[in-house]
Amino acid sequence: MPTDYYEVLGVERGSSESEIKRAFRRLARDLHPDVNRHDPDAEEKFKQAAEAYEVLSDPNRRRTYDAFGHEGLRTGGWSPHTAGSMEDILASFFGGGDSLFADLFGGGRRAGPAPGGDIAVEIEITLADVLTGVTREVGFEAVSLCERCRGNGAEPGTPIRTCETCGGAGRVQQVRRTAFGQLVQTGACPTCGGDGRVAEQPCERCDGVGREVRARTWDVDVPSGIESGQRIRIAGAGHAGESGAPPGDLYVGVEVAEDERFERRGRDLVTVIHVPATLAMVGGTVTAATLDGDREVEIPAGAQPGHTVRLAGLGLPSLRSAARGDQHVLVDVIVPRKLSREQRKLAERLHESLGE
Repeated sequence: MPTDYYEVLGVERGSSESEIKRAFRRLARDLHPDVNRHDPDAEEKFKQAAEAYEVLSDPNRRRTYDAFGHEGLRTGGWSPHTAGSMEDILASFFGGGDSLFADLFGGGRRAGPAPGGDIAVEIEITLADVLTGVTREVGFEAVSLCERCRGNGAEPGTPIRTCETCGGAGRVQQVRRTAFGQLVQTGACPTCGGDGRVAEQPCERCDGVGREVRARTWDVDVPSGIESGQRIRIAGAGHAGESGAPPGDLYVGVEVAEDERFERRGRDLVTVIHVPATLAMVGGTVTAATLDGDREVEIPAGAQPGHTVRLAGLGLPSLRSAARGDQHVLVDVIVPRKLSREQRKLAERLHESLGE
C-alpha cells in the first residue's frame, strides 16, 4: 500500500510550503548516506522523503494528491523520479531550478520540460475478431493540452513575455553554499520552468499549466492473428508532456475471450464433437462448428475415442502471415449410461455376434 506523503515528512495536511520544505531539509540532512552511515535503511528512507517532497512541494500535484491520492497522480501522468540508487535520485533531480536538492546538494529537478507519461488500457476480443482483425474504440482519461490556451498557459488575448530571470534562455546558473561545500548549479529556470517565456495572465482554465485532464477516445486497429497478452503501442497517444516535451504512448493490452466451441493452439483450433458409440462403429456424418460456419465432417467406421479429423485452412492466421492454420475435430465417443429393456437386448445380441 502506498505510503502517505505527509506521514513520510512528518507534517500535517494543512502545513505551509515553508514547513514542508523545512521538514524535508531536516530529513534529507539526517538520512543522506554520506551523513548517516549507521542506518542501513537510510537510503530507502531518503528516496521516500524525496518522492514525498516532489509531490507536496508542487501546488498542482499536491492538490491532486489531496483530492485523489496516489491514483490521482498516476491518472494525471505523474510518476516519481526517485527510483534506483542514491546517484539515480540526485541525477533525476539535478539541474532544475528552485529545488530543495539545490539547497542541500547543489542539484535540482530534472532539466527541461518533462515528457508525458504512458497510458495502459485493455480490451477483449473474440476468436472471430482474431480471424478478421477489428477496430475497437477505447476510452480513457489523459492529460491533454488545455483547450482554452492551447497549451501556452496564457489567458487568450493576453501577451506572453520573455522571462526576465533567464532572459529567454530557459536555463540559469547559480553558485550555492551547502552543507557539503560550494557547488555550481546549472538548470532549468525556476521562473519559466525552462520555457524562456512567462504568461502575464495565466489561463483561467488550467491555472497557467497549459494542460488539463480530459476524457478521450481512440480507435484502435487490432490486427488479425493477435494473441492474448500482446500489446498494441500507439505512439504519442498518451499523456501530454510539459511545454515543448513529447507526449507519452498509449498501450492497449489485448485479451481474447474464451470460446467454448474451440481451443486455440497457436494458429490451429481444436474442436471436440460427441459421437454416439453406434455411429462411431458404423461411420457417418456429423456437424462441427467452425469460424466459417458449420461444416459436415465424415466419421469413418470404427472410429476410436480420440480420433481426429483435420479441416485444412480453417484455423487462424498469425501476426506474421495471413495463411491460416488448421482445425482439428476430436472425436469423443459417447457410451450411453442407461438403456431400455429392448435396447439392452439389442446390445447383448450385438455383443454375442461380435464375439470376444
